[in-house]
This record gives sequence, C-alpha cells and structure tokens, in this order.
Amino acid sequence: MAFLRREIRVEGRDFCDMSADYSKPVESFSIINIMLPSKYNPSLKGNIYQRRAASISQQLLGDGMVFDYDQLLAKPPNKPDAVFKWHQDLAYWPVTKDTRTASFWLAIDDSTIQNGCLQFVPGTHLEQQLRDHGPAHGDREKSHTLFATLAPADAPKAMEIRRGDVTVHHERLLHGSSGNVSSDSWRRAWVIAFRSKETVEEERRIGFTHSHNDKLEVLNSVGREGDSNRDAPGFFGSGPDSNPRPG
Repeated sequence: MAFLRREIRVEGRDFCDMSADYSKPVESFSIINIMLPSKYNPSLKGNIYQRRAASISQQLLGDGMVFDYDQLLAKPPNKPDAVFKWHQDLAYWPVTKDTRTASFWLAIDDSTIQNGCLQFVPGTHLEQQLRDHGPAHGDREKSHTLFATLAPADAPKAMEIRRGDVTVHHERLLHGSSGNVSSDSWRRAWVIAFRSKETVEEERRIGFTHSHNDKLEVLNSVGREGDSNRDAPGFFGSGPDSNPRPG
C-alpha cells in the first residue's frame, strides 16, 4: 500500500499512531493511522467501495447522506500494544442536530481475534447519552485518541470477518480492538463514514474536517453532548476495562 510505504505525502498529524502520543517514532508505530486518504490520493474518490457504501447509507438512513471522511488503519504483525481503546465515534465529533452516521469498515486483510479484529458492545447504540470519554495521553495536543471504560454489564463481542467483508456501525456503538499478536498477519482496514449533507456542512462551517491537523480549539469542542459529568472523578476513564482484550 502506497501510504504505508510513505510514497504518498500525508500532512502533519494525519499520519500517526492511534495507540500512542504524537512523539512516537514512525518506525515504531503500532496502529498506523492515515486520515483522509482520498484527500491525499484523489484517485481513490468515487471508487466502487465508496459508491456502494453511499447507496447502503441511504438505504439505512434515508436520502441526503453524503461522504464525510475516510481513514486507513493498519496493525503490523507482532504488535500486542496495537490496542484501539474503547470509544464511541460520536465522542470524536462536534455536537450537531442530526447525528445519524453510517460508518463502513472494509477489511483489507482477514480480521481475526489474533490480529486485533474489531470488538463491539451490543446494544450501546441505543444509549441516549454518550459514555464519558477522555484523552488517552494527557490532552488532545499530545494525542488525538479518546477512550471510555466498560460498564460492569457490558459484554463485548469480537467481530471476525474475512478480507473484503464490510461492517457498518452506528455513531453511538461502543467499540475498540485488541493488539496484533500474530507473527505474520497484518490487519488493515479502510473506513468510510456517511452523514447528512446538513451535518457535514455544519462541521465544515466550524472548521471541523476530521483531520488531526484541525485547530485545537475545534478538537477540544467535540463530544459535548450531555457533558455535565465531564469534570467528575473518573472522567478520564482509567481502570482495567479501558482496553479491549483478545477474545
């Protein structure tokens, strides 16, 4: 993949490691994250995956759903620390009137428990208030990653899928993934999200593009829905259930 070989230039923090802060050396990355790949490689725009995802998003959520952003994620073999912490996607985004989202996750490789497949907590998409999220590495200046903790009743399910399969998930669904403990298996995925035209326009109007290079004041304004407990003890989500575990 040209992005992984660094043959395509990606600006600033849009090439990062989602398991660590921004100071981690590129050669040591555990979850290689490329934000907005179709921005940096325009030939990706309008491909069959994007067109099919657009059609499905409208079948699921109605007319007016448009492309919002895309993202590439890659876990190399032998990276047990390639843990994507529990989170709800909506916590990463500004509060908008219409939160409807169809997030498509295309497996570029077989995605297994061993190489760190997605894990979901069934039923969390029905919760009316977002879980408390906090920055994983101190603050948003040091790292983009947010995380939440599991409730005692949460029962995560591993989503093993084959290369070429696609999952579609809700903006409130609590999900994450464990590290890649395989010796020879990459776990790569291409994410595309569709939201309403009005929501995307509202995001762009306030300067939110899903780039990790967006202004810090914009990034710090996200996930404010029902935020009365943001200053309460435990908001930063420390504890043994912060990270998805194999199986």
